[in-house]
Order: sequence, then C-alpha cells, then structure tokens
Amino acid sequence: MEKILGNLQKGLVFVISAPAGTGKTTLARMIIDEFPCVTESISCTTRPLRKGEMKDVDYHYIPKEEFTAKIDAGEFLEYAEVFGQYYGTLKFTVEKKLREKEHVILVIDTQGAMLLHEQNYPAVFIFIQPPSMGELRSRLFNRKTEEEEHIEERLKWAEHEIEMAKKYDYIITNDNLHRAYEILRSIFIAEEHKTERYNGRSFDK
Repeated sequence: MEKILGNLQKGLVFVISAPAGTGKTTLARMIIDEFPCVTESISCTTRPLRKGEMKDVDYHYIPKEEFTAKIDAGEFLEYAEVFGQYYGTLKFTVEKKLREKEHVILVIDTQGAMLLHEQNYPAVFIFIQPPSMGELRSRLFNRKTEEEEHIEERLKWAEHEIEMAKKYDYIITNDNLHRAYEILRSIFIAEEHKTERYNGRSFDK
C-alpha cells in the first residue's frame, strides 16, 4: 500500500526559512517526528553552543578556520554569514540522504535560501512568518537566549527577511502552531504527489 510520504526513488529538498523566534525549528521537528522518511540536514556553524542545544543535534559547531577551509574546498551546498557567524549546509550530507530516499529539510537563513534559488536548485521553498512584528518581539524576549541589543538586531533583520518571503513557493503564518503544522504537512504531501514526481515512483509489477 502506498504511504502518505516516502514513495519516491529519490528524496526531495524542502528549504524552510523564517525570522528567529518564528517557530521554524519546532515545525521542522514536528514533521520529522511524524514521518520517518523526512530528515533535517544538520548545518555547520561557527557560533557558540547555546543553552539547551546539543552538539551534532542542533548544529555541527566548528571553528571559523575550519568553516572557511570547507568554503574553499567547495564542500557547502549553501552558506551565509549572519550577525558575524557562519552557517552552511554540507553537500555530501544532503546528497547521501536524498539517495537513501529521504526528504531533506534545510532550515536555513534567507541568504542561503536565495543563493539556492538563484542557482535554480531543485527544492521546495517555504517561508514561515510571524503574525506580527509585535508578536515576534515578544517571542524573542520571552525565550531569553540573547541580550536585548542582539534581539533588536534580529528584529531589524526580520523585516528584511519578510520582504524576501515573496520569492518562496509557500508562505505560512505561524499564528497557531497546530494550524501552521497542518499547512506545512499538507505542502509536503502535495509536493510528493505532484504529477511530475511519478517518474520517480516505484510500483509493484
């Protein structure tokens, strides 16, 4: 019997971007928890480990020298510098998971997403936006992971990110986590069942 997800011979890439504090990581983890065929590509970063994070689960935390060496070696599918720290997605990791028939989520900044978009990289681009800037401000202050000055920087950058949303394939407003997840889930299901994907399906002979 055909599954809801996981019927293709090669996985799809889903790019998810959002301003900090919008809930993109929570939503990505929810769909990974529901569907075994969906996985997240763990990004590399040069920023320090935050409270509550785990190495090689949230990010691969590496020194800046190692990161720049990987840039020079062409190891990144995409990378970006955000608030003085680098973030990047390793090509090898993504390609391996796709060959294993897994759908791969890239939770990345708009800079990296637009780099892939400009290269016509085959991915589904999804933007998660907050219900309002006021709500986003409250969320950032309530999570208490950064100093106030850094929060103000993130809010200013968020305005730029929201402007970029129109270049994505889908926009989801996270005003209610359950509702936002149901929309995200429906996008994943619909994308796998597009007519063009049927060449990549396996059928019982």
